[in-house]
Amino acid sequence: METKRNIAILGSTGSIGRQTLDIIAEYTHLFHASLLTAHSSAELLIEQALRFKPQRVVIANEQRYDMVKEALAGTGIEVLAGHEAIAQAVVDHDIDTVVTAMVGYSGLAPTIAAIKAGKKIALANKETLVVAGELITGLLASSSSVVYPVDSEHGAFYQCLVGEDRNNVSKLILTASGGPFRTTPLNRLATVKAADALRHPNWDMGAKITIDSATMMNKGFEMIEAKWLFGVSHDHIEIVVHPQSIVHSMVEFVDGSVKAQLGLPDMHLPIRYALGLPARLATDNYHMSVADYATLTFERPDFDKFPLLGIAYEAAARGGNAACIVNAANEVAVAAFLRDDIGFLDIARVVENTLARVPFIDSPCYDDYVNTNEEARRVAETFIN
Repeated sequence: METKRNIAILGSTGSIGRQTLDIIAEYTHLFHASLLTAHSSAELLIEQALRFKPQRVVIANEQRYDMVKEALAGTGIEVLAGHEAIAQAVVDHDIDTVVTAMVGYSGLAPTIAAIKAGKKIALANKETLVVAGELITGLLASSSSVVYPVDSEHGAFYQCLVGEDRNNVSKLILTASGGPFRTTPLNRLATVKAADALRHPNWDMGAKITIDSATMMNKGFEMIEAKWLFGVSHDHIEIVVHPQSIVHSMVEFVDGSVKAQLGLPDMHLPIRYALGLPARLATDNYHMSVADYATLTFERPDFDKFPLLGIAYEAAARGGNAACIVNAANEVAVAAFLRDDIGFLDIARVVENTLARVPFIDSPCYDDYVNTNEEARRVAETFIN
């Protein structure tokens, strides 16, 4: 009988975390949810813990610790609190795979801890590589840890590259749905509200990622993530808009041939693939009839309407701490937009101004990333208030 793999889910109450638990529930003979963490969603964390019975849970918001502790008293589940507790918990020797489904910069420290502990990592937190790609790839080079991408686009690249010589790659073609404002004229974007931006046409995601899709910042981040994951220069990564979200990404090779990975726009598929590697896990769900998608279209993105794409390419070209600055400023600006403190077009303004203001560091160490993140957030707030 195959031994169950113990899975740590960092951000179990978010969209990716919940869908990862769906996969674990589908394959109970293969996986056990050993560690669950959440930022503040104590009620859902308690519900998940009672159902999946992990060894421990961590609530990052220490003010909600007593609530979780009391609810799980007598269950044998260890309850911890605080961001540092998350990074400490992932190194437990019983954990086989760490699913990093936390949103934003918060995923960096526990991912580093998991790499140093040699864990298999199913990476859904793209900001880890956006913020500190050079540091992360350096750590991976001296660790037994392996990273498998959970993003549908990077999972597609991974599948297209299986068995291929990386030297034969001409470019990566990263697909984007275009978000809810793909056909909205630029002059109307100044008045759109958060509720409009949260209506993604194809994907069911958390609020922050959905806003990033609306600004196309998520594609900028995915471009930077792909640069580090697959060792391809940013100027060999092309972004194309594909409204149907069926082709999840493509790889062009030096002989002109192109490989594409297709599937329904559902995150259960890349999560299942990442957890199951090296095997593919059979399922009766999520099968696609190609005849239902007879028309697949592609178009170039509008860099004037979505200026954050250009800013992302600029950050990728500069390297150093530039992408860390962009990520921090974007997190602050998106939060402000969700509060209706700034307009939709102001998100790019805040990010661009912050990138120009925060000092550039060519070869940052970990502490530089931490300090850059704090400084960029402080500067970004000045462009909002």
